[in-house]
Amino acid sequence: MLQCLVTGHPRPQVRWTKTAGSASDKFQETSVFNETLRIERIARTQGGRYYCKAENGVGVPAIKSIRVDVQSMKNATFQITPDVIKESENIQLGQDLKLSCHVDAVPQEKVTYQWFKNGKPARMSKRLLVTRNDPELPAVTSSLELIDLHFSDYGTYLCMASFPGAPVPDLSVEVNISSETVPPTISVPKGRAVVTVREGSPAELQCEVRGKPRPPVLWSRVDKEAALLPSGLPLEETPDGKLRLERVSRDMSGTYRCQTARYNGFNVRPREAQVQLNVQFPPEVEPSSQDVRQALGRPVLLRCSLLRGSPQRIASAVWRFKGQLLPPPPVVPAAAEAPDHAELRLDAVTRDSSGSYECSVSNDVGSAACLFQVSAKAYSPEFYFDTPNPTRSHKLSKNYSYVLQWTQREPDAVDPVLNYRLSIRQLNQHNAVVKAIPVRRVEKGQLLEYILTDLRVPHSYEVRLTPYTTFGAGDMASRIIHYTEHNTCHFEDEKICGYTQDLTDNFDWTRQNALTQNPKRSPNTGPPTDISGTPEGYYMFIETSRPRELGDRARLVSPLYNASAKFYCVSFFYHMYGKHIVHRKHLHCFPQP
Repeated sequence: MLQCLVTGHPRPQVRWTKTAGSASDKFQETSVFNETLRIERIARTQGGRYYCKAENGVGVPAIKSIRVDVQSMKNATFQITPDVIKESENIQLGQDLKLSCHVDAVPQEKVTYQWFKNGKPARMSKRLLVTRNDPELPAVTSSLELIDLHFSDYGTYLCMASFPGAPVPDLSVEVNISSETVPPTISVPKGRAVVTVREGSPAELQCEVRGKPRPPVLWSRVDKEAALLPSGLPLEETPDGKLRLERVSRDMSGTYRCQTARYNGFNVRPREAQVQLNVQFPPEVEPSSQDVRQALGRPVLLRCSLLRGSPQRIASAVWRFKGQLLPPPPVVPAAAEAPDHAELRLDAVTRDSSGSYECSVSNDVGSAACLFQVSAKAYSPEFYFDTPNPTRSHKLSKNYSYVLQWTQREPDAVDPVLNYRLSIRQLNQHNAVVKAIPVRRVEKGQLLEYILTDLRVPHSYEVRLTPYTTFGAGDMASRIIHYTEHNTCHFEDEKICGYTQDLTDNFDWTRQNALTQNPKRSPNTGPPTDISGTPEGYYMFIETSRPRELGDRARLVSPLYNASAKFYCVSFFYHMYGKHIVHRKHLHCFPQP
């Protein structure tokens, strides 16, 4: 129970906090807004500094702190250190021997140690020395040193750690010293030096420790610098020498070291051994998918390569064409021992041999497949979008033409392109006009051009272009062309062509398209596209339903036009739509002399 005495007028409000955060966040029963903080069933983790903060809105808040130490002890360990001066690793009569005892405690400096031999308190003498703080070991470690070991010194020694006057249970550790007390050895059981398991399965690595006493075994990784064990720790202690891994993954493969601990046993150079863990997993191949183009009559080599897998070899490979099993290809002698790829050779690409090929490879753990699409089809053309002033308008006929430019992707990969099939369709229309564009030999990077004529102002069109070779139709490319004219402005412009909202009206117009419309907009209002017929096209929109009232106005003010210009044409496509309103459009053109 912590108490904070406060004075002040008005009466201050008191709040308790721990080093980080509120005390109320950490304890089951607390009076954090009272002068008294009560902590029931306090745990070791609840130790630390507590802050009492009092404030009443007058002046600076007052803060006082108190430190709470929760006394605890755990992890009692011992060490047997043979004669250091003689660099001995065994217990021998006539040599010195040191027994050490340590516990992890809070506060560490208040721990006391007491030594017993065969159940009786150990008595200090010229040959038996007890040290509370051994300078060669961690802080507050007690040591019992036997000088010139005699046979009579053999026996059972017990070290007891305690907190005088505190309700903390004592901890003790026992060690037997005799002629049978020998340093440890460690080894890997026969047949367990290499452990092979499949990914996702459990694995158990084992080392056997002999010696008396038998110390714990510490596991670590060897082959990867600063690598952590699957537990996330650099070292893991196992009392029985077995490291158990659940659901192993491929990155757990490698060499693991087991070594004897220097506590709860001899304080000598650690003994160690190694275990190799092999985690088997299905193969990964490349290419996962590949488009193979070749001219008619030319040969093609299809190769499916093993990227990784365990085992790192192809045990079997099966080829299929359009789902049908193919006869096994001949085996190359050089790759027969440890094949890392599978090959299929086609003597000539024909219309009959064109299609999908699948190579399924296995490494006895799983399988993976490479997919190939083989054909003599020409690649798609690639449109050129930087044509200067591609639109050419014809004001008298209200038509326009468009300069379409493109290059042919990898024209030499297949047979020469003979012609292009051009399809032109006005958006929102179903019928398309199809034309053939003959060409001579097309070079890589050559810019091709065709002028589209008789396009209606201001409509947009979908253009599809397909190359043709002796094989037939190649891959098609498509694009949308829009009517644009020099010095022409549309509501695609974020600045809405210089128009401004009238400051004296009641509400404003909003710029939007069908893709960005306000979700709060009433249903059945507003067009699904602009005049170009695309949902990306922008328009100016107002909604006159509530809270709008009769007489409200929303006005856009145009910029000031130069009266000296030859003419202006301002066109508005008016769209009015609602549940009880008939859809209609009007076009207004105002020439300015």
